[in-house]
Amino acid sequence: MTPPSFDLRPYLEELERFADGQMTPAEQAAFETRLEQDATLYQAYQAYEQLTADLRWVAGHETLHQRLVSLDRRLDQRQEALTRIRRRQRKTQQQWGAVVVVGVLALLAIWMVLRPAMPTPEATWARYYVPEAGLSDTVVNESRRPLLAEAMRQYRDGHYAPALHTLRRVPASNLGQDTLLYYSGILLLSQEEPEQFRAAQPFLRRVAMQSTSPLAGRARYHLGMAYWRNQQITAARNTLRAVANDARNPYQDAARQLLRSEALPQE
Repeated sequence: MTPPSFDLRPYLEELERFADGQMTPAEQAAFETRLEQDATLYQAYQAYEQLTADLRWVAGHETLHQRLVSLDRRLDQRQEALTRIRRRQRKTQQQWGAVVVVGVLALLAIWMVLRPAMPTPEATWARYYVPEAGLSDTVVNESRRPLLAEAMRQYRDGHYAPALHTLRRVPASNLGQDTLLYYSGILLLSQEEPEQFRAAQPFLRRVAMQSTSPLAGRARYHLGMAYWRNQQITAARNTLRAVANDARNPYQDAARQLLRSEALPQE
């Protein structure tokens, strides 16, 4: 929990703007420089990250409850809708006869086949997002790090929540703090729930700010994509521009392709 003796109020507005991607690129760069040089500001940033993590943990329980309630409501509504549809179908059959019903259904089928398909948000995401490949078997060295090897297998098999649980059991001293943070963010971003997209951002942001980490550039790309997935368009565009302008970033081409496309809404 956030230490009660530390007063976040002088820094709160600036930390919130930074966390939400509301700063301009120049402001963001200046703020990151201050984080590296100002120990008090960095302490405030760490306290803020811990506070938001605690709040997300508390909110998660309420979100689960609300989701279950919403699911029950949707099932009831679906059953009611199906009942109404069946009643209308019986009434139509009685009024117009079997020939007319067959004709209407045939026209409907033709329309369904010929109508232009609209891409879904999931399809658009899958088209432009370049997933992280994961650590290779050589790097993992299963004989020395069996938990890490298991987490990577679960990740590649698409079992993201179990992979995250396994990864959290890997000691940071056995992996590296930046690597542990990076893959925690990747596993959260790979899941399908909107709250997970936002939960991935602090992990990826912390790695992206570590200029000495070899994962900083990769984390910046996935952070930008997490912003896009969470509909934070300004933050996504600013972050992906930085990736597109970095010739050393392995995701430079992917970021440029997305920025040139119509998938990312204009500001």
